[in-house]
Amino acid sequence: MDLFDWEAFRDTPLSREPYEHVVVNGFVKAGALKAINADYPVIEDTGSFPLETVQFGSGFKSLVDALESAEFRKAFEEKFQIDLSGRPTTITVRGRCAGSDGQIHTDSAGKIITVLIYLNPAWDESGGRLRLLREKSIDAVAAEVIPSQGNLVAFLRSDHSWHGHLPFTGERRVVQFNWVVNKRNQTIVRLRHRLSASVKHFLRHGKSSEANRQG
Repeated sequence: MDLFDWEAFRDTPLSREPYEHVVVNGFVKAGALKAINADYPVIEDTGSFPLETVQFGSGFKSLVDALESAEFRKAFEEKFQIDLSGRPTTITVRGRCAGSDGQIHTDSAGKIITVLIYLNPAWDESGGRLRLLREKSIDAVAAEVIPSQGNLVAFLRSDHSWHGHLPFTGERRVVQFNWVVNKRNQTIVRLRHRLSASVKHFLRHGKSSEANRQG
């Protein structure tokens, strides 16, 4: 299946302000988006989940395989003029957003490039739209990305790659793909998200069990 609009990706110039980034609307083609969403992991909790902690079908697996392909890596090497050969990768997936999510941050220093692909079929909310920021202020907007319809944003991580979004609560499907510096950074990312997923699952179901006992 032909997943990505590579022509649009290559025709979109790399922006260098406020840091190196590219935004491609509709990067995931409409037909592929439908198949991916049909097999998207069922995620009831907020937070980012490593692939090994969720279950998904073949439609979503096609996206995972495409992200890990040499074609994907080479396209980003060309766009950002950087050698990514031999760099480890990480993939995490989100299904739901809490009102406390979207706090301004730059991503951890072990990450090289962050790629975010948004998979909601549509988006009408003012919250939840990723903002690339000129400084550590949610109002210092350089670009805003609608988190839906296969839109992609990718940026070179730096000490000033500030980004965040206004509060939103509800379903917000996003896959995050990263090239990281080394295997140690890869392990740290996986362990951190795995621990976070376990804690959130425990808190969610622990509270539910306690409520049932009290009821």
